[in-house]
Amino acid sequence: MYSPAKASTLADITVGTACRISTIELAGLLRRRILYLGILPKTQVQCVRKSPAGDPIAFRVRDTTIALRSDDASLIKVDPV
Repeated sequence: MYSPAKASTLADITVGTACRISTIELAGLLRRRILYLGILPKTQVQCVRKSPAGDPIAFRVRDTTIALRSDDASLIKVDPV
């Protein structure tokens, strides 16, 4: 398991830990959708739940729960809180 200090992407953080978004490396319509949902740089995000297979992953962003595929979450870089 990864600790928040070692987490480098949103897909790496463990359930219950929080982090801050540093960069979003998604492109096109998916990038626009992610930004509209409130996942912006310097936003605090908490991992709420992971499915048994690890895909999708649920995150708490600004009092809203958002599920992302792990492939997409791995393209969002994070910093520890």
